Amino acid sequence: MRRFWEFLFPEIGRMDTVEAMALPLPLRPLDQLKPPAHLLGASGPNRAPPERLLIRADNDLEALKSFLAQFDSSPETHRKYGREAERLFLWSWHERDKPVSALMTDDYEAYLRFMADPQPAETWCGVKAPRETDRWRPFVGPVGESALMTAFAGLDSFLGYLANSGYLYGNPLGLIKQKRKQVRKQVSKTAAKRGERQLDEDAKIERFLDPEMWMAVSQAVESLPEDSERQLDEKERARFICAILYLLGPRAGELESMRMSSFREVRGHWWWHVLGKGDKFVKVAVPDDMLQALVRYRKHRKLSAVPTKKDDSPLLVSLKDGSSITARRLNQILKKLFSAAADLLPSESAHKKEKLLAASAHWVRHTAVTARVDAKMDLRIVQKDARHADARTTERYTHSQDEAWHEESQKVTLPWIASKA
Repeated sequence: MRRFWEFLFPEIGRMDTVEAMALPLPLRPLDQLKPPAHLLGASGPNRAPPERLLIRADNDLEALKSFLAQFDSSPETHRKYGREAERLFLWSWHERDKPVSALMTDDYEAYLRFMADPQPAETWCGVKAPRETDRWRPFVGPVGESALMTAFAGLDSFLGYLANSGYLYGNPLGLIKQKRKQVRKQVSKTAAKRGERQLDEDAKIERFLDPEMWMAVSQAVESLPEDSERQLDEKERARFICAILYLLGPRAGELESMRMSSFREVRGHWWWHVLGKGDKFVKVAVPDDMLQALVRYRKHRKLSAVPTKKDDSPLLVSLKDGSSITARRLNQILKKLFSAAADLLPSESAHKKEKLLAASAHWVRHTAVTARVDAKMDLRIVQKDARHADARTTERYTHSQDEAWHEESQKVTLPWIASKA
């Protein structure tokens, strides 16, 4: 799998040969840009002297490459950190006309405000699109509180690495105090401007597919053609993808490196062992329906009914070369399924069609946790299966109080004289 930094410049390591481009640079992914020398960060006010350097990096892009290389074994972390770094680089070049290594604390405070409301929106925001197309944009819209905190945690890690490696004198982002308070303030301002109410951190999870939407997804899968061997392969893989996402609730990035041997039987019970957040191996109980889906998918792939400990075949396989599919490819497959499912919903469910078209693999993870809660599973077990470090996160999936609240509100009716019509 190509890592994020491999999409940068093919001439990385000899950046002095890159021809300068006249500003303004086009707003394109980093791998499609050749910035002028003054944006590369070969020198600057926060650049430490070369004798302090502990990594092989003469400019900011090489420093980014070194940082991201730490996460080669964690594809999802690699992707997220790479995305946030790319956004920062583009903003620094376009809005500040200086290299990332020259950004100071006030610049990062400005960047925080910018992420909460990227303007001009028509320049910086757009629907998700392939990187190689002109429709690609760094953002899809304003960044919410949770995503902002995650983004700044990643950038703080990046800048801390540069400071500790002797590339920078210090980490300017580390000087910003009360980050969560500032983030919440900016997000609330953006929400107010958009006529929205900023929900508190205990707000219920709403990005999930309800039973009607999920049945439409299953119908879309069952409606896939199977006239050729390739079409049948695609259909069986789609059915297995839906099963594993709904019944085990994995994060998309976790599936990239998982092998069939991650399913193991102990004392008559099957468990799925996954390398999750923090590079920790944990296990998830495998429901009977998941085991049946696994057996069906393996038989279709002409494998034994259940895997052995030595089964190194990919969990989700590419039909092109037999390798493991990436999180990006997984979402592409799901986008097509969700689009087909949206077309199957009745006209009175237009709001649900809109949700389906916006859904991603992570929505199905939310759906999986919600399904467990709705099935009246013990919340302590739901927390274990979902691998939530904090029980309060699991609580956000419970809707019983809201439903009781809504039911009580139906006792109020509108007194009105009968219509003559």
